Amino acid sequence: MKTNDTIMPSDRPAIDVEGLPRERLEKVGAAALTDSELLAVILSGGSDEQKALEQARLLLDSFSILQRMGNATVSEIQYVSGIRKEQAIAIKAAFELGKRMAEYKRHPGTSIQSAKDVADMLMPEFRTYETERLICLEMSTKNEVLARHDISMGGLDGTSAHPRDIFCTLVRNRASAMIIVHNHPSGNAQPSQADIQISQKLCKGAELLGIRFLDHIIIGDGSFVSLKDQGLLKG
Repeated sequence: MKTNDTIMPSDRPAIDVEGLPRERLEKVGAAALTDSELLAVILSGGSDEQKALEQARLLLDSFSILQRMGNATVSEIQYVSGIRKEQAIAIKAAFELGKRMAEYKRHPGTSIQSAKDVADMLMPEFRTYETERLICLEMSTKNEVLARHDISMGGLDGTSAHPRDIFCTLVRNRASAMIIVHNHPSGNAQPSQADIQISQKLCKGAELLGIRFLDHIIIGDGSFVSLKDQGLLKG
């Protein structure tokens, strides 16, 4: 009788269950997991974690950095070989939850004492954008954030904001003060000549309307510049 070399199910190498992402997360906490392990938890949906881990590594290789994956569409994520639509949707939902958590401090009621307070509040969100975004923070007389107004989203070469777009809501709300914030997708937060010019126009407009223009802050990748601190807010 010949020996049967076929490996029966009971003879297959055992998988180290405690080494799989879900079990590791439960045992040592989410902070201890690698990017690929965290992605695998999202991708597996409680099923084949080993396969999910391979998919996660493929995703990270395809997008290089998490920022690009976070900014990708469902279709772009799904384009990676083997990623199903429901998995791509789960990834987008996870990134959005992370973004909202990072933005929590920007909610109305936050007290602003310096440009750094604004940068700390908004940098986790703004440093991920690949195009310029410009917002206006409506401030109280006590320098508390009353509301955030998203003004414009632009291409890689700038936003298309006009002073009237900024002042319209502020006047309607009888705002007493304002802070303008936008990002530089290049990562370099130094103001351009256009940034300085729009700031000077806003200074003049705010003065005419009786609104205190507290600052224009530019956010880069891990850095920021306050035009007020640089003495560039001159009407």
